[in-house]
Amino acid sequence: MHGTLPTPAEVKTLDYRHLGRTGLKVSPLCLGTMNFGPHTSEADSFAIMDRALELGVNFFDTADVYGQKLGEGITEHIIGRWFAQGGNRRERVVLATKVYGRMGAWPNENLLSALHLRRACEASLRRLRTDHLDLYQMHHIDRGTPWDEIWQAMETLVAQGKVLYVGSSNFAGWQIAAAQSIAASRHFLGLVSEQSLYNLNARTIELEVVPACRAFGLGLLPWSPLAGGLLGGILAGTSGGRRGAERMAESIAKHRPRLEAYEDFCRESGAAPGIVALAWLLANPAVTSPIIGPRTLAQLDASIAALALALTPDQLKRLDAIFPGPGGEAPEAYAW
Repeated sequence: MHGTLPTPAEVKTLDYRHLGRTGLKVSPLCLGTMNFGPHTSEADSFAIMDRALELGVNFFDTADVYGQKLGEGITEHIIGRWFAQGGNRRERVVLATKVYGRMGAWPNENLLSALHLRRACEASLRRLRTDHLDLYQMHHIDRGTPWDEIWQAMETLVAQGKVLYVGSSNFAGWQIAAAQSIAASRHFLGLVSEQSLYNLNARTIELEVVPACRAFGLGLLPWSPLAGGLLGGILAGTSGGRRGAERMAESIAKHRPRLEAYEDFCRESGAAPGIVALAWLLANPAVTSPIIGPRTLAQLDASIAALALALTPDQLKRLDAIFPGPGGEAPEAYAW
């Protein structure tokens, strides 16, 4: 077990993973772009994306609401200007964005109505300077829009060539099942991926979301793999998280015994905490590609080192003892 950074050539020889049950191959780490604009300058964002391609990362994730300014799509604009530089940048990227969040003050400028799906998709295409989205993800469940309406709108976007695959984010297991049942009745591929909060310290999705993804052939894309910096060496001061923030301080106080045991484990093992957290996710066969969100080139390079780290069965058991999770899948986790 080590934390040596692999060379670009070594990373490119790694096996890419199918996204769920599809034939689409994506890198075992996905570049999250939420920091582009609010926390990372455009020039630095360009450098991070260039470095990601150099390292073999071909999977980029964004959202129309990223950028922290209502309706402006700042992060998508940055990615679009990066694509516009040419050099086959767009052709080398599996591009994922998301729809649901509020993009304006008027009705129908959020959620998943057919009207908003059409308008939001076209707006994302303009900002991203591309003619299609490889993966169009619903950022949250919309309880007010029926699935027949959602799937009809998505089918139209697919038929028009504007969307290739459809994914979900923050769905419950039963909602994945409902979506897939109705998609199947329409002879539509339906969901191919689910993007969920998942890390050593947040394992609730193991109850029903992970089994649903496995049953319906969805690729699992964990977001916040370092728990906002909590698993990046927060006690030792090596985390990229904002330790002084009130919310982070509360999390540290709540989880200090686990964090102390975790960072002790990482020191004994000779690997940085952030690398261990990513390697734990990568060891799970249900996981396709954890979403990393670097603010700097150094953070990207550090994350890539997780691809060279293989945790042993004994080490995985020790991590389970520190962060036990919900006790397995439902219903055995709470019944029999």
